[in-house]
Amino acid sequence: MLTVWLACLLRGPPTPIFAAIFHRPGMILTCPSCATRYSVDGAKFPAGGRSVRCSKCGHGWQQMGEEPEAPPPQPEPQPPVPEPERAPAPAPDSPPAPAPETVRFNPGVEAAPPDRRALTAGLAVAAGWVGLIVVVVLIAVSAVRYRQDIATIWPQSAGVYSSLGLAVSATGIDFRQVNYKRESEDGQVVLAVSGRIVNTGPRELPVPQTIRVTLSDSGNRELYHWTFRPEVTTLKPGQSVPFVTRLSSPPATARHLEVRFAKDAM
Repeated sequence: MLTVWLACLLRGPPTPIFAAIFHRPGMILTCPSCATRYSVDGAKFPAGGRSVRCSKCGHGWQQMGEEPEAPPPQPEPQPPVPEPERAPAPAPDSPPAPAPETVRFNPGVEAAPPDRRALTAGLAVAAGWVGLIVVVVLIAVSAVRYRQDIATIWPQSAGVYSSLGLAVSATGIDFRQVNYKRESEDGQVVLAVSGRIVNTGPRELPVPQTIRVTLSDSGNRELYHWTFRPEVTTLKPGQSVPFVTRLSSPPATARHLEVRFAKDAM
């Protein structure tokens, strides 16, 4: 285009060919395969056409150029006026027609943005799962941390905590540091059982007034039991009191000892 413009500038006014190339409007191409539309410069398409290829589906075809506009009507020729003869001016060189070539064009209209609704829905589902996991973890932590309070309000849960290896007391009153030893008094063997009674609940609680001590053999068969009363009736939160009870001449085959509140007193 620069060569044509310079040639016309040096040799005279623009030729009709230059005017057609410079003023030809844009063209709209439509792919026969996928119907994608392209906006291109009509100057790149001569009347004989050229090969093009769709950048979206790769389909190629021969695109013909637009028919040039009909020249405006010329006035009727007047009789020529004789002019003195002069050397004819050399005819300007016509620019060569562009050779057909395969080109790729980008669509004139930007591609539609991706559907954001699917992305938003996926993020919402992921956020819902994360929230559910957080809630479950918080419930589990709270159930373990406040298990004693839960067992006090809901005694049936004590069995669930015990099956998980978590010690709780359904009443909020429990035993700690239980121990035993054999002593001799007046030539007899005496079994002394000691420990502490603790309030593990968040408020002041009554202390059951019947404590049962059970002795069993190696097969967990009960050999003997006795009961005694604690020295207090209530305990404040976190408060504890010691206890001691004795049995003369305990069974010689006793191997296990259990201290608990009697069921009729709970």
